[in-house]
Amino acid sequence: MKKTILASILTALFLTSAIGVCADDFDIVYEDSGVYSGSAGEEAYDPDKSEFFEKGAGDLLEELAGAVTGSASGSSGTSESAGASESAGAAESAAASSGRDAGASEEEDLPEGMCRSYLTGEVVPVGIGRSRPMALMIENDLEAAKWQRGTGCADVMYEARVEGGITRLEAIFEDYKDAEMLMPIRSCRPQFLFYSREFKAFYGHYGQVIYAVQILQMPETYDVAGLPYGESGQEYQLLDGSSAYRRDHEGVTGIYTNYPMLHSFFADCGWGLDYPKDYKGHYRFAADGEEEELPEGKDALVVIPGFVSNHARFDYNMADGRYYRSEFGDPQVDHLTGEQLAFDNILIQIGPSYSFDGKYLFTDPVNEGKAGEGWYITRGKAIPVTWQKENWSASDPVIDTVTAANYQFDIRDCDFNVTRYYDADGNEITLNQGKTFVEIVRDEDAPKLVISDDPDIDTYVIDSM
Repeated sequence: MKKTILASILTALFLTSAIGVCADDFDIVYEDSGVYSGSAGEEAYDPDKSEFFEKGAGDLLEELAGAVTGSASGSSGTSESAGASESAGAAESAAASSGRDAGASEEEDLPEGMCRSYLTGEVVPVGIGRSRPMALMIENDLEAAKWQRGTGCADVMYEARVEGGITRLEAIFEDYKDAEMLMPIRSCRPQFLFYSREFKAFYGHYGQVIYAVQILQMPETYDVAGLPYGESGQEYQLLDGSSAYRRDHEGVTGIYTNYPMLHSFFADCGWGLDYPKDYKGHYRFAADGEEEELPEGKDALVVIPGFVSNHARFDYNMADGRYYRSEFGDPQVDHLTGEQLAFDNILIQIGPSYSFDGKYLFTDPVNEGKAGEGWYITRGKAIPVTWQKENWSASDPVIDTVTAANYQFDIRDCDFNVTRYYDADGNEITLNQGKTFVEIVRDEDAPKLVISDDPDIDTYVIDSM
C-alpha cells in the first residue's frame, strides 16, 4: 500500500513538475545534453560525448520507476534492480487475472472463421490473425522515404537509430496480400531481431552486419535473407532467401518483396504458417467498444522522438483519435496509396546503447531483464511507463555470445521473450485497438524527446537541445 501511495504521489508530482523542465513551454522535454546537433546525414556517434546531462524529466521519470519497482534508496540505479522484477511479476499476475489473453478466439464468442488479432486487437479472419506475421527491414533516409511502398499495411512499426545518426524501420505485417510492393528492403541490425521474434514473425532483410549473423542463423528466427553470404572477407552463410526479392531500380532503395514471393519461399522451406500453439500474443488491448483514454495523463498533441537525422514527429488528430507521422519536413506516406502513416498507439522505449566498433549502434532490447523507462501515448494523452522482458533469468543458459571490438553480449532463449509495459502502479498497460508505433530511444538521445500540448511546436527545436 505504501508503494502504491508513493507511486501515485510521485506520478502527480512528475506530471505537474515536468512541464517546467525546459524553456519555451514545452510540456515534456528531457534536459539538454548538448550531444547531438547538426544537419541530416552529418551526425556521427561519439561515445565520448554522451555520458551525462543535467537532472530533468528523465531523472524524475527514473526516480518514479525506482519508487514503483520497490526501490528503498531512491538512487538512479534502483529502477534496474531486483525490485523491478517484483513489480513486473505482480503486473503479470494481475494481467492474467484480468484477461490479458482474452484476445484469443478460443475465449470469445466470435463469428465462425474469425479471431482476435495479436497485432491490433481487432477481429480479423483466422487465416490472417492466426498466421505468423512478416517483419521487414525498411530503409528510412531522405531518399528512401520517397520509395516507401506498402508501409501503410504494417500493423506494428519500430524505429531505432543505427549508424551515422540515421534511423531504420522494422515493419510488422499481418495482412499484406494486396500490397504489390513492400519496399525499400534494407539490411539487418541485431536489435530488430529481438523485436521480430517477440511477435513470432518471419524476418526479411537485404544484407546484414556481422554482429547479427549468429541470431540470423538460429532456426527460430525464420530468416529470409536477400544477401545470404558474407562480404568484404567475412565468411558465413545464411539461409538463401534471395528468391523472395526483386529489384525495381538501381541503388539501395530498389529492393522490394511481396506476399506471393515470400510465401513461395516459405513453402520451399517447408515452414508452417501458423503461430506456435502456446503463443498468447504480445499486447493487451481494450475490449470492443471501449477506449483507453489515460485521463490521468499529460496532453500529448505532438510527439517528437528526438532523431535529428529525420526530424520525425507524430501529430494527434482529434477527429479520428490517431497520430499521423511526418519526417524530413513532410508527411510520411505509403507511396502505393498516397496515404500518410497513422497510428493509434505510440510506445517510447528508452534503453542503453552501445557501439559495436565505433560505427554500428546497438540499443539493448533486453537490458539484462531489468526495468527500463518509457512512455505510453494514445488518444492525445501520455503516461510514463516501465518496460521489461517477461520471465527473463540470468540463470538461463547462454547459447551464444556476440563479440565486437567495443562490446559483446550473451544470447539466451529468454532474451526473445515478450517485452511488457507497466504503468506507475505496476499494472500492464492496455492499448487501444489498432496500429502501434514503437520508438526505440537511446539513453543518450532521451534529452531530445518532446511530448507537447502545442500543436504548432517546431520539430527542429530538438537541434538546439
